[in-house]
Amino acid sequence: MLSACQGGSPTPGASPSASSTSASPSATPTPSPSAKYIPASAEGKAQNVPVPVKPALADQNSKAGLEAFTKYWFALLDYGYQTGDLKTWSSLTESACAFCDSLKSDINKVFSDKQWMAGGKLTTPAVEAKWQAGAKSQSVVVQVLQAKIDYFDSAGSAGTSSPASNTAIALIAKRDGEAWKVVDMGRLGS
Repeated sequence: MLSACQGGSPTPGASPSASSTSASPSATPTPSPSAKYIPASAEGKAQNVPVPVKPALADQNSKAGLEAFTKYWFALLDYGYQTGDLKTWSSLTESACAFCDSLKSDINKVFSDKQWMAGGKLTTPAVEAKWQAGAKSQSVVVQVLQAKIDYFDSAGSAGTSSPASNTAIALIAKRDGEAWKVVDMGRLGS
């Protein structure tokens, strides 16, 4: 949906919504170790999507820890694009983050309408924390690449699509106990 924020529509015939009401799936399906990952396509939703594993470094209160956390956070967002499951991602995100809430709302809208997305793979080739020792919050500059997204309705008919994007993101995180939590995020530049 990062590309959806650049003018694409998250659902066939609908506009992106900044609504904060959303429903996350109640259970996280766990693929069996022998189940083969099948990406989403016109034939159906993604299956057996590997759940991102949090690196131990991601909880460290350090520049390297924050950068590892940021990569993990975006991996969880990518998992949400494929599955509609944003439970863990949401637990690491403050509800006051308007941009994050918009992404969550858009993803939940697609999956609650029995639709799905194909493509949209998120990668973060460049992550740089602007570390300030002792600061209550820290900023991270992230290059986010997202592949083209195609949206399908419950019958598998193609709807709208969002083009591939290459976006510079500023992410603000703070310590929440012994872990990081995203408190704000937005695009850099226009």
